Amino acid sequence: MLNKLNPWKKDPSPSDFQERLLKIKEHQVPAHIAIIMDGNGRWASKRALPRVAGHHEGMKVVRKITKLANELGIKTLTVYAFSTENWKRPKLEVDFLMKLPEEFLGTFLPELVEENVRVEMIGYMDKLPEHTRKAVEKAMDDTKDNTGLVLNFALNYGSRAEILDGVKRVIEDVRTGKISEDDLTEDAFSSYLMTREMNDPDLLIRTSGEIRLSNFMLWQLAYTEFWFTDVLWPDFNEEHLIEAIEAFQGRQRRFGGV
Repeated sequence: MLNKLNPWKKDPSPSDFQERLLKIKEHQVPAHIAIIMDGNGRWASKRALPRVAGHHEGMKVVRKITKLANELGIKTLTVYAFSTENWKRPKLEVDFLMKLPEEFLGTFLPELVEENVRVEMIGYMDKLPEHTRKAVEKAMDDTKDNTGLVLNFALNYGSRAEILDGVKRVIEDVRTGKISEDDLTEDAFSSYLMTREMNDPDLLIRTSGEIRLSNFMLWQLAYTEFWFTDVLWPDFNEEHLIEAIEAFQGRQRRFGGV
């Protein structure tokens, strides 16, 4: 079978794929992978479909990638589902996006529970529609005792707002004497962010060929390895995730050292 991305390259056989999985497991896998899931609208436009069709297809990809990440022993998978700037999109599209968590979690939740996956969220939950908030809260509550992969949705999330809110809380804590200025280290400031209970991402993946962060985890990505691909998110599959992790494993992370 010919590969859709490269017509001169044959798709790997199941045995080839399993061999790559085994080799990956022999080395250190990224503990935390963050993904900017881009290209849903373009995927739909190329097929003369409404943009919402691309978002719906994209959620199916989240399901596949979550299962593989859990199999690989990755601790946290953060997916950028909706930014604080996405409210500017057409109302029809925003309304559809706000219904997706309810549909996705409603159908996928039993599998998440069975596979020991825990659902978390970063973002401004109080600004979400009630039906969206209830779906996320139910998933978080039903999986709170799970000890496997953390599937972390960045929903109504914006990094600049997150950092600014953290600064305001630091100022208030200094003012009231809870901490002193000398107590404020990088680690201490990280505890004021929404990601306070998780490690910073080791690997960032962005699809669709765009090469920017789009206000995503600006503090947390300081020493993250980046991997960009032209593949649109609805076309992203398990082989692409393997390729990204293989690239990560081939890099030397020095964190500013030598």
